[in-house]
Amino acid sequence: MTTEKWMVIVNPKAGSGRGLKDWPIISNQMYNSGLRFTCVFTEHKFHAIELTVKAINDGFRHIVAVGGDGTIHEVVNGIFIQKEVPTTDIYLAVIPAGTGNDWIRMYGISSTYSEAVDALVQKRTVLQDVGKVEFFETRVPHIRYMANVAGLGFDAVVNMKYNNLKDQGKYGKSLYLRSTFNTFLKYTSKHFDIKVDGEPFYNGMVFSGAVGIGKYNGGGMQQTPNAAVDDGLMDLTIITHMSKFKVLRKFKMLFTGKIYSLPSVLFRQCKTIEINTTPETRIEIDGEAVGTSPFRFELVPRSIRVVVGHSYKE
Repeated sequence: MTTEKWMVIVNPKAGSGRGLKDWPIISNQMYNSGLRFTCVFTEHKFHAIELTVKAINDGFRHIVAVGGDGTIHEVVNGIFIQKEVPTTDIYLAVIPAGTGNDWIRMYGISSTYSEAVDALVQKRTVLQDVGKVEFFETRVPHIRYMANVAGLGFDAVVNMKYNNLKDQGKYGKSLYLRSTFNTFLKYTSKHFDIKVDGEPFYNGMVFSGAVGIGKYNGGGMQQTPNAAVDDGLMDLTIITHMSKFKVLRKFKMLFTGKIYSLPSVLFRQCKTIEINTTPETRIEIDGEAVGTSPFRFELVPRSIRVVVGHSYKE
């Protein structure tokens, strides 16, 4: 039996503990707005995936993620793992309580709890594309679903170091900058062989790369600034081999949306991407360090139903 109630999945560790600290405020806002809901808290990594699958199997079709990009990533993967209903039957909403909150930037979802809750009441939605990503972990093939941006090469190693620091119980926005600096000192470009839509695209040295359904990652960076969430295409950005001095000098362009003006940056929109690297290199998906090359990306068009904010314009 299905229910119109919202299942609220709260990550208590999101935003350096803000998910737990602010839940009484959020729940009070939801109650005062007349929303019917049930709440569960994540207890460990990947728990939100399990909770999402269980919620759908128990009849919930409206799910709220209270957390950051990692929580959203897990909920989206839970929506795809379950086999009870089509993925588009599920309403996915977010009340942001994370550190970066990159995914919500595309949808006009307010960081003010009252406005984010009001979006649940209005329940305006858009169908978003998703990327199916194949990779390896300890030589075993894995599949994840990407709701926002995947980072390759330098970007993925930074993310891995950042997540390691968080796993050690360290918090704060400075962690990402610290991870970037520490990686930058030692990182070297890797050889990439890339095909898009079955055709050769690039074969050579790569410093960093990104594949985007959305346009923001890493706390507001725009590595895929032309991406649209429902255009039926993934955006591929490749930063070829660059001197470290030039990387530092041009770093601010990652935040301005002008990265494609650099001659060392390649761009393509496509439906499939295949990447082999020498040596193997890492990948992060939606801010989660997950595995190593080779990689394959495949677009799954208009496959999740997202509740948008008031300022979102289609």
